[in-house]
Amino acid sequence: MFREINTADAPEVAEICKAALGYDVDIESVKRQIEKLTNDKKQHIIIGFEDESTGKIIGFVHAQVYESFYSDLGLNILGLAVNPNFQGRGIGRELMNKLENYAKDNNIGFIRLNSAMKREEAHNFYEHIGYICDKVQKRFIKVFE
Repeated sequence: MFREINTADAPEVAEICKAALGYDVDIESVKRQIEKLTNDKKQHIIIGFEDESTGKIIGFVHAQVYESFYSDLGLNILGLAVNPNFQGRGIGRELMNKLENYAKDNNIGFIRLNSAMKREEAHNFYEHIGYICDKVQKRFIKVFE
């Protein structure tokens, strides 16, 4: 069942980020980010998926509004993840369908995402639901302490 994510979900979200995406992040950081991002509904679309038997979050999709000089309004997926114990049940597809319906209802022209080269299973999933790989690129980062 879809529902909004809240700070009480931080332990489950942190575990999903670690198990499904490989990001080992502490619960307090996730809690702060949930609080901040869920209060910015104009820029951040966050959809949670709850296990109805436990009330716990078992998956989520997080997208940010994307607009530039060279593109129309779109969404950039920052994270799609499902607890590995629940993968293969159509939850990722349901989350993506919900996000796509949001985009259509809000006159958003496209959804894009980046996926690491080694995540071949994820690539197969995205291609299976109609996404195409239109670019391969390198990521550059500069971290400030």
